[in-house]
Amino acid sequence: MTEHWQSRPEGGGHFALWLIRTIGLYCGRRFARLFLYPITLYFYLRRGPERRSSYDYLRRVLGKPAHAWQVMKLIHAFACTILDRVFLLARGMKGFRITTRGIEQLHARLDAGRSVMLIGAHYGSFEVARVLATHRPQYKLRLVMDKSKMPALTELLGALAPDLAGNIIDAARGGTDVVLAMSEAVREGSSMVAMLGDRGRAHEVLRSAMFLGEPAPFPVAPWLIASALELPVMLCLGIYRGGNRYELVFEPLAERVTLPRANRQAALDVYVGTYAARLEHYVREAPYNWFNFYDFWHAQPNDDAATAPAGPLQHAG
Repeated sequence: MTEHWQSRPEGGGHFALWLIRTIGLYCGRRFARLFLYPITLYFYLRRGPERRSSYDYLRRVLGKPAHAWQVMKLIHAFACTILDRVFLLARGMKGFRITTRGIEQLHARLDAGRSVMLIGAHYGSFEVARVLATHRPQYKLRLVMDKSKMPALTELLGALAPDLAGNIIDAARGGTDVVLAMSEAVREGSSMVAMLGDRGRAHEVLRSAMFLGEPAPFPVAPWLIASALELPVMLCLGIYRGGNRYELVFEPLAERVTLPRANRQAALDVYVGTYAARLEHYVREAPYNWFNFYDFWHAQPNDDAATAPAGPLQHAG
């Protein structure tokens, strides 16, 4: 599969997402989850590139060829997290069992008046972190994501939680606007800016790091921005544990990102490699949380990171 992930269409569309939202909110989460089984089968049968990439990913993470039921288990877990977004944004954490790991380290930095960059991934559900942030309103969370990639889902979730939707920084606006918006949030103090660090946009500067036994490309934008804004960096993952259970994990990656001019590429490789290694740790711990349904290892890294200007930074959410 040679298609870039940005060229793949959004799954479902406006009507399908509206339907599952309506069924969920009026009939309940338990009843709505019954519809996820035919949705899973439909996705498995109709989305060939995503199906093939899922087989490839599961082969890598499980260490042996995957069976069809394992691929469908991965797709079903993804569908569960999409449905849960509806309830998390419409009703908060009511009905969910959410545990945390490492949140004290995050609060220690925020309580000291520092802003923090959170780097997540297309893994589990980041909505858990967004909802949890509403319970500490003194801490502001701004999330960088590409609204143009999933317009139907963005519109639906914006209607459910307009306050949270207003805190999204649209990555499609371009790198300069994104950095300025993040800088403004940081100046407010005791705030969190969040990016997903495992997927690069077309023409974005990437660096290669080992991931599940083979080099894979990762964007450098989060590290360049964290360096420019002098932010500590923490990994943030919302792991789906099945049923109504999630675990929100925070883990420090760097107290300060330092990129010396003389060996900038080597320094970026260290930071990107650290992120990739910790992400791999959690992917192996809960493999059915990995929701990158494209050939993750195919894209070639761009080695011009050392000369890339700060202005045109771009990042996908």
